[in-house]
Amino acid sequence: MRILLLIFPLASLGACTMGPDYTGPATARAPQPPASFVRASPGARSDEPAVAAWWMALGDPVLNELQQRALAANPNVAIAQASLRQARSALRLEKANSAPNANLQAIYAHASLPGVDLGTSDESSGGSGQGGSGSGSEALNFYNLGFDASWEVDLWGGRRRSVEAARAQLEAAEASVADAQVSLTAEVGQAYANFRDRQQRIRLAQEAVARQGDLVALVRQRRERGAASDLDVEQQADQLEQLEAALLPLQAERDAYLNALAVLAGEVPGSLDKLLATPSAIPLPPAGASIGDPAALLRRRPDVRAAERQYAAATAKIGVAEAARFPSVSFAGVLGIGGTEPGDVVDIDKLATIALPRLSWNILDFGRNAARVEQAKGGQDEAAARYRGAVLKALQDSEDALSRYGARLQASASVRRSLASARRVEALSRQRFDAGTGTKIQLLQAERTRLSAEQSLSQADAALAADYAGLQKALGLGWR
Repeated sequence: MRILLLIFPLASLGACTMGPDYTGPATARAPQPPASFVRASPGARSDEPAVAAWWMALGDPVLNELQQRALAANPNVAIAQASLRQARSALRLEKANSAPNANLQAIYAHASLPGVDLGTSDESSGGSGQGGSGSGSEALNFYNLGFDASWEVDLWGGRRRSVEAARAQLEAAEASVADAQVSLTAEVGQAYANFRDRQQRIRLAQEAVARQGDLVALVRQRRERGAASDLDVEQQADQLEQLEAALLPLQAERDAYLNALAVLAGEVPGSLDKLLATPSAIPLPPAGASIGDPAALLRRRPDVRAAERQYAAATAKIGVAEAARFPSVSFAGVLGIGGTEPGDVVDIDKLATIALPRLSWNILDFGRNAARVEQAKGGQDEAAARYRGAVLKALQDSEDALSRYGARLQASASVRRSLASARRVEALSRQRFDAGTGTKIQLLQAERTRLSAEQSLSQADAALAADYAGLQKALGLGWR
């Protein structure tokens, strides 16, 4: 009775929760984002971008299919999803730990208690192994078939903090899945743009080799007629060798990007060869890119959200450690049928009950719990620093990506102007050749210059598309 008088007032404290309450990421002392991006290009729009499927704006059905395959089968996304399932199970486990435990059981107990009179006689105990009066002890056999239950009262909110931490970690795992999708879709977009670029440049390089071969043949004819020297022939032949040599790395790079796309899609190298065999244009980004504002970026970026949720989990873990420093109250009980004879387990009149309230307080732990609290506080400080770092990294990534993309737009426009000039030179050279005022050599050289400019444009377009994909990653887009 006395212990019950102590336990019930303690149980009334069940609404108490130790440790600091999480009030949001502002407590991590993260820097406030500016009102707008500093390095946004003139073509950038301030409206909020769509989170998912940014690649649809490029209008390439093959790229759309590759993105779908990658999101469905990429190993890195599968790893993040497996971690998410573990986090869901961990939350369910923590919730279940707050509920009572009940177990079916069958018990046999044999007790030899010195100096205790159990009130048994030789006839009633039979040969059950009692010690006899000469030894000063009595023996007891106990048989029971039933179930036992136990429950620990969450006096100080340690269980609630554990559930809170597990829920925050689940939300961090969800954000990590989204972060894996963001990185994956950007990698697929960049690899696809580079692959299409290599296809285009290989075709243009082969045309340039053919034009240079014709030029070498013409120079040799002119040498035979005395209109060109051996030096002229060697110079043109050397350029032909250089063009042929430059073709080989392009082919190797094309194959490497083809393999990379297959692996990103969760398939073996070579599995996408048929799908991507036909050359296609590099998908160019739309005229204007929606970028939103820095504050929306921080809410949207999955890695920032994951860091913030980890900070929340670390805060809750302080309460778990704090609660362990105080007394714990638990209740256990056994209910079943049984007695001192084996046959008692089938006798419904032999109902046995045992109640075991328990108060426990580790008052002499030599600083263990205090150390756990300090450890949890250190974990909170680490999580806060990681969150601040994630915020700064997100702002840096976006500003860098905007700067690169803006510069790439200007470079692409310059290369297009250069190609337009090379095409005009080729057209004028053809007119002169057709009119008899220009030579075939001049026309072939103009064609080679135009092919070189087209290669430069292909390279610039691929870089533009890749930087656009990088911008979407920096903005935290591409998850679903």
